[in-house]
Amino acid sequence: MKLYEELVWRGLIKDVAGKDLEKKLNDEKITFYWGTDPTADSLHLGHYSSLVTAKRLALAGHHPILLVGGATGLIGDPRPTSEREIIAKETLNKNLEGIRKQVSKIFDGMATVVNNYDWMKDYNYLDFLRDVGKYINVNYMLDKDIIRRRLESGITYAEFSYTLMQGYDFLHLYQEHNCIMQVEGSDQWGNITTGIDLIKKKLGKDAYGFTMPLILDKFGHKFGKSEGNALWLDIHKTSSYELYQYLINTDDEMIIHYLKVFTFLSKEEIESIEKEHFQCPEKRIAQQTLAREIITDLHGREEYEKALRLSNVLFNGDVSSLTSEEIEQVFHGVTTFNISGDQNILDFLVNHGIVASRREGREFITGGSISLNGNKISDLEMMISKEQAIEGKYIIVRRGKKKYYLGIYS
Repeated sequence: MKLYEELVWRGLIKDVAGKDLEKKLNDEKITFYWGTDPTADSLHLGHYSSLVTAKRLALAGHHPILLVGGATGLIGDPRPTSEREIIAKETLNKNLEGIRKQVSKIFDGMATVVNNYDWMKDYNYLDFLRDVGKYINVNYMLDKDIIRRRLESGITYAEFSYTLMQGYDFLHLYQEHNCIMQVEGSDQWGNITTGIDLIKKKLGKDAYGFTMPLILDKFGHKFGKSEGNALWLDIHKTSSYELYQYLINTDDEMIIHYLKVFTFLSKEEIESIEKEHFQCPEKRIAQQTLAREIITDLHGREEYEKALRLSNVLFNGDVSSLTSEEIEQVFHGVTTFNISGDQNILDFLVNHGIVASRREGREFITGGSISLNGNKISDLEMMISKEQAIEGKYIIVRRGKKKYYLGIYS
């Protein structure tokens, strides 16, 4: 299967610009770019489909450029509903360096990272209007979907001009790097075509582009969001264990689509996994594969195996083997409380909101539903003390099969 046909099979092409784009991808070696504004010091899982697509093109022999928008980030890409907050230059620079390190690691030297602030910082306003604004019709800009949607609520001139800046980025990369194609999510289609039009009008040359559909879950929420929070690619912001938990719980309706989008497995491998998975969906074979492929690509095989081990430990309840660092990862976000002094087990459960009353506590304990540090509790007179804590600090309480609490001695 040739590259373009593979991209179509994987569901990675939505809009296309350039009549012979298929030939460029299949038969030539070209330079292309995709971009992101450094609004945080890490990319998140929602960005990962673009990274994987770019890496897929790189492995096929094309050269990727990641444009990190130090200049465009100062303005902000128009959002559908409201103006973006202005980010300080110092914050943008810090964010840019974080993203640069991530991309360098993921692409292992295959990608060039550029910052559009480098060519925009000395560009004066009058020259920009003459060199760029002169070539782009206002009616053309008003017809862009994202701008048209903002006209009723209002859009500032700064955000209105964003598409001119991104169009100039494409022109600059075309001239300086022979970059002839832009690849983005479908929400960037209007910005891609602005760049293509500018190149045509200024240079009389053809440029190309395609967009990828936005990756959503079955409820229409963006991929990579967990309880309203982004899952970061930076391992210090989102652990491999947290990524694993998100991916292993992927819905069956979406899992094969995600394997196509986010992994480098072949068509034959994915079809084999699909068949095996739906014969025994309870084994979550496809979800296990997705987690293994993404975490290994981002953080290495060792981190995937660590995440798998921690997940198994939690499932089996054998939490006493965890280190302090692992406890912080596994129980991040659970109900946490401080402990001081020795306490009777029933007082301990009531005082920290694990049960509603001593009577309920007795019922849970006699029913075998309370565990401390992996051990079931049966003694109603048991005393809780620091000597029982893991590494002298942690008391992990499990109520029932899945409800965990974390007590910490100061």
